[in-house]
Amino acid sequence: MTILISCGEPAGIGPEVAAKAWAALRDDLALAWIGDPAHLPAGTPVAVIDAPEAAASVCHSAMPVLARDFGGAVRHGAANPAHAAHVVAAVSDGVALVMAGRARAICTAPIHKQALADGAGFAYPGHTEFLAALAGVPRVAMMLAGAGLRVVPVTIHIALAEVPGALTAEAIAETIRLTDAGLRRDFGIAAPRIAVAGLNPHAGEGGKMGREEITLIGPVLERLRAEGLDLRGPLSADTMFHPAARAGYDAAVCMYHDQALIPIKTIDFAGGVNVTLGLPFVRTSPDHGTAFDIAGRGLADATSMIAALRMADDMARAR
Repeated sequence: MTILISCGEPAGIGPEVAAKAWAALRDDLALAWIGDPAHLPAGTPVAVIDAPEAAASVCHSAMPVLARDFGGAVRHGAANPAHAAHVVAAVSDGVALVMAGRARAICTAPIHKQALADGAGFAYPGHTEFLAALAGVPRVAMMLAGAGLRVVPVTIHIALAEVPGALTAEAIAETIRLTDAGLRRDFGIAAPRIAVAGLNPHAGEGGKMGREEITLIGPVLERLRAEGLDLRGPLSADTMFHPAARAGYDAAVCMYHDQALIPIKTIDFAGGVNVTLGLPFVRTSPDHGTAFDIAGRGLADATSMIAALRMADDMARAR
């Protein structure tokens, strides 16, 4: 079955990396892009299809496109507000097709959140929260997966000063449970090992540098261990990510955005993949933004998009 690619922001590198990924994977995967064919790089062979089921028969020779008319020209590096509603619809239409069983997964190209807010009143912090609303699930988790490391932050796109107040026992426990379930269902790991970071330097050093590890994180881990989860921590984040440490766990749950994303982007900047855990369907995304500064110049690296599509295929097979 087909893996769908939502177009993302047309003025960014999304169309370019999608076309490059199709060229690299066309003999391995059935792919279909949802967007305006006019936004694809010049010279891309296109096959407009009416349904995702038709992608497999044409994918080897042309890029299958579920065509939408965005009704406006693209100026690379500058989002057109008139495109915003169409960008949002490309995601929601793709999700509807996957949830209806007509495609096996969706891979979302990068969006520009401010452009969507300005042009379509998009009120979500990002893809992750929008997908949760479309699926009707109360909570999801954002995993970043790359070569030899998977990380899941408990808090995501909030100011660092707001993190301690946002960390609750419920939020930590649910993130860990979603990580455990995702490793089992989407990655085929029968007995997941999860490392959990503390919030403070040296995991609080016995309370000398903060007490959240003692009063909040530690008790959550003890409760979940009693439920049968294999958890290590709370651990000092500065010693969790060297090679020997990474060999001891299948995923790391971190307390805030940069604690999770700095290590994975250092280890595998080009190949990282964004995965949404807790959805009733498979969703991946390349781990980069719209890159307005290089859009339309043919310079975009499609490594992360290729990795995201391969991972979507692997996850769908695991399910």
